[in-house]
Amino acid sequence: MIEDKTPQRTSIAQLGEFGLIDHLTKNFTINHPSTLKGIGDDAAVLDFGDKKVVVSTDLLIEGVHFDLAYMPLKHLGYKSVVVNVSDICAMNAKATQITVSVAVSNRFPLEALDELFAGITIAAKEYNVDVIGGDTTSSQKGLIISITAIGEADADELVYRNGAKQTDLLVVSGDIGAAYMGLQVLEREKQVFQVNPNSQPDLDMYSYLIERQLKPEARKDIRTLLHAIEIKPTSMIDISDGLSSEIIHICKQSEVGCNLYEDKLPIDPQFISTCEEFNIDATTVAINGGEDYELLFTIAMDDFDKIKGNPNFTIIGHMTHESEGIHLITRANTKIPLKARGWDAISNEE
Repeated sequence: MIEDKTPQRTSIAQLGEFGLIDHLTKNFTINHPSTLKGIGDDAAVLDFGDKKVVVSTDLLIEGVHFDLAYMPLKHLGYKSVVVNVSDICAMNAKATQITVSVAVSNRFPLEALDELFAGITIAAKEYNVDVIGGDTTSSQKGLIISITAIGEADADELVYRNGAKQTDLLVVSGDIGAAYMGLQVLEREKQVFQVNPNSQPDLDMYSYLIERQLKPEARKDIRTLLHAIEIKPTSMIDISDGLSSEIIHICKQSEVGCNLYEDKLPIDPQFISTCEEFNIDATTVAINGGEDYELLFTIAMDDFDKIKGNPNFTIIGHMTHESEGIHLITRANTKIPLKARGWDAISNEE
């Protein structure tokens, strides 16, 4: 395909705020009966009847949470929805609506926003959420995205962070660490490109890791999977900031300790080989990496038989008395205190 060296570039100022809103939101459809009024009034109106409502919001800022040097705008739009839906999934609830707010600098033409909103539209369809409002404004520097997700659940379905009990099993969905290593690969290729703009990277051997970073998925299926095997978690959280940080959140809010077993961590072969290539310890990345958007949860010991051997889940540890503390049990059977070394959005440090 021949690249268009002179892509169309429409100034956002030509449309004005309301024209821009009409343009960006024309593809959103309403699918949920609980959405009484979406975009187009002073506020959205929702009716959940007997259902409980859960709400979560996230801010994504250029240069802090994403780098447009390797993050395509369509992927960014998709991911910005996913990270919010994931929080709703972590409550054992079903996401139903989102609001989308963006602040853009004048270096972004309308076509760039079209790409961003194309990704948002695809994600809204994939996760069956109605886009019901938001805001657009200008930014002095870069792109800022704020999405609020709203979901519903029956009162007896909701799962919080504070329900873990001593002897509960610690379980995780999918595999962990891959998103962080995908980021390392992309950062390395960015540096190579800056030195030699003509270089063409061969990223096939890192395809899974890069997909986990650029196009993660929220685990909306876990709620259904757990319901099918008649398990209700005692506590749950999504892995956005790193496994160790999330375990510590559950332990502190549930007032329990934890033993996490190194040899039980679910990690992908591509992840292991890339850690070796980068000379990074795989366990360190797996427990601190973040952005996996898998679900971490605890279940009663009595539910062990229901979950053992299930390919969607891995039992990685168990909860203990609070006085025992929070530890990683290494392959050499030594106990190391678990510390939160994951992503810190305030200090912007790993």
